[in-house]
Amino acid sequence: MPFTPLRQRSSWRALTAHHRELASIHLRELFSTDANRGERLTVEAAGLYLDYSKNRITDETMRLLFNLANESGVPVRRDQMFKGVHINVSENRADLSFALRMPKDSSVILDGVDVVAQVHGVLDQMTKFSNSIRSGEWRGETGLPIKNIINIGIGGSDLGPVMAYEALRHYSRRDLTFRFVSNVDSTDLAEALRDLDPAETLFIVSSKTFSTLETLTNAQSAREWIVGSLGEESVAKHFVAVSTHEDRVREFGIESTNMFGFWDWVGGRYSMDSAIGLSTMVAIGPENFMEMLAGFHEMDEHFRTTPIERNLPVIMGMLAVWYRNFFEFPTAGVMPYDQYLKRLPAYLQQLTMESNGKHVTNEGDRVDYDTSAIYWGEPGTNGQHSFYQLIHQGTTIIPLDLICFANSLNPLGEHHDILSSNVFAQAQALAFGKTADEVHADGSLEDIVANRVMEGNRPTNVLLAEVLTPRILGALVALYEHSVFVQGTVWGIDSFDQWGVELGKILAAKITPELLSESEPTLDHDSSTSTLIRRYRTLKKNGEHYGN
Repeated sequence: MPFTPLRQRSSWRALTAHHRELASIHLRELFSTDANRGERLTVEAAGLYLDYSKNRITDETMRLLFNLANESGVPVRRDQMFKGVHINVSENRADLSFALRMPKDSSVILDGVDVVAQVHGVLDQMTKFSNSIRSGEWRGETGLPIKNIINIGIGGSDLGPVMAYEALRHYSRRDLTFRFVSNVDSTDLAEALRDLDPAETLFIVSSKTFSTLETLTNAQSAREWIVGSLGEESVAKHFVAVSTHEDRVREFGIESTNMFGFWDWVGGRYSMDSAIGLSTMVAIGPENFMEMLAGFHEMDEHFRTTPIERNLPVIMGMLAVWYRNFFEFPTAGVMPYDQYLKRLPAYLQQLTMESNGKHVTNEGDRVDYDTSAIYWGEPGTNGQHSFYQLIHQGTTIIPLDLICFANSLNPLGEHHDILSSNVFAQAQALAFGKTADEVHADGSLEDIVANRVMEGNRPTNVLLAEVLTPRILGALVALYEHSVFVQGTVWGIDSFDQWGVELGKILAAKITPELLSESEPTLDHDSSTSTLIRRYRTLKKNGEHYGN
C-alpha cells in the first residue's frame, strides 16, 4: 500500500483534534456518564482478561485509534508477517517467531523449506536432552549426574530464559539448580560458580554465531573452570551449545550432536520459545514447555484472526500509541502482582525498547514523532512502598499495566486476597484520586489539604488471569510481542532490527586492547575517552593486589 507519512494520515489528524477535546476530561466524568463502562471496555483472549476502562478514552477515541491502525496497515502487515513476507526490511528477513510455537501438523514454507518441521526437529532434540538431564541418564566426566545447569548468554539469550525460569519456578525441578550468567563482569560468573561442584555442573552456551563477546568470554572462563578440575576431555560432557555455527562450537569442544540450532528469522528478544529456552525446558520439563508454546500459539491465533476492535494486542498497542504520541507521556510501567513475574519488566524492557527505540522509518526518513516509551516496573506490592508516590502525585503521568491472578500457586492465609485488593485499589485510586472536598470530609487540617489531594485521571490497564501457568505465560508474552508489532507498524519503523547496539560493541573492541596493553598505548580518541583510559590504567596498576 502507498506510504503516507504518519502526521499526514487523516486518522492522525482526527486524533490530534480529538485529543484537544478530550485531554481535560477526567475519568470521574467518563465513568459518571457511562454506568456500564467497566463492563463494556473489556476484552478476553487466551485466558487473559483485559479491563481497559480506566484509560482516558471514549468510544470515539477507540474508533479513531482503530482507523489509525487500519490506515497504517496493521491488518495488512500482520497478514504479511504470518505469510512469511520479509517485513524486517533493514535485514531483508522474515519474522517467523510465531512458527516456533505452531503445532507439529502445521506448515510454514520459507524459501522452499517447511520451517515448522525444522522447529519440531529441534524441539524433539531438546526433549531428548532435557529428559536425559532430568532422569540422571546424562553423566558428567566422573560419572555423577548433573545437578547444576548454568545458562550463559546475554540479551535475548539471557533475559528470556531468566524470566521464564523465575515465572515458572513453581513447576521446576527443585533438586536441580539453575543459574544464569550474562554480564561480562567477572563477578557474575564467579558468584554463579562459587558453591558448585564442577563434576555436577553443565553449561548451556547460548550464542547464535558463537562469537558474542560477553558470552564467549564467560564461556571460556567457565571452560577453564571445568578443565582445571576435570581435564580437557570433560568439556563435551559439561557443555552444550545453542548456536548455528557448528565449526566454532566444535572448536570449543562441544559435540555437534549437542548443538541446538535456531534460525535467522528468530530475533534474540523473540527467542525464549526457541532452543534459547533449553534451560527452561530442563527446569519445567518438556510437557510444561509445550504448554507454554500452546499459550503463545493461542494468542498468535487471536491476533491473526480477530477483528481489530476486539483484538487484545491491537487494543493495547494502540493505547500505547495514544499515550506516547498524543498525551506525550514518556514512560510506561508494567507492574506484575505476582512474585514469580519479578523479571517480566526487565524482559519487556528489551522487547519494547530494542524493538521500537528507532528514529528512522522503513523508508529511511527521520521520524518527526516519538517512538517507544521507556518501559520499567517492579512487582507489587513492593513498588507501592517505593515509587508509587510519584505515580499518584508526581508531575509526570505514567500509564500502568497491572497484571494479576485470581489464585495463588502458594496459597497462605489471606495473603493473596490482600495482594489482589491492592491491584484493584491502585487502579481505582489512580483513576479517581481524592478531591479536596473528600480530604476535608476526612477531617484533615486546612493547611495540609493540598498535600493530601490526589488528582487521579492516571490511566491503567488491568490484566487478570485465573492462575499463572506455563500456558498463560506464553499467552502473556505473545500479547506484548504483538502489541510491540502494532506500535511499530503505526510508527512505520522496523521492530525487528537492532542496529543501535552495534556501535558500542565496535568501539569497545578497539578500546579493550588499549586497556590490556602492557606498554602505554597510542590513543586517538576524543580527549575525554583518552583521559579516562589513562586514568583507568593507572588505577588498575595500583590495584593489582585486589582479588588475591
